[in-house]
Amino acid sequence: MKSYVSAIDGLSLVVKFVVAFFLDPIIFGIYRIAKGKLLIGILWIITGGLFGIGWIIDLVTILLNKKVTFLV
Repeated sequence: MKSYVSAIDGLSLVVKFVVAFFLDPIIFGIYRIAKGKLLIGILWIITGGLFGIGWIIDLVTILLNKKVTFLV
């Protein structure tokens, strides 16, 4: 299993939150594709972060500094 480190991983908490708040479906969709989760990344971009639910999950996990993994 490959371990990817992206530019998003190195950002501060505040910057990650601001980026997620304004650009989550695009940026984090591309981030998921880069991590090897092609299907969920494309789904994230097309549906706008899973119709807003995934967007909220991303914001909460950034604030709590946790990682959530989707099975797809």
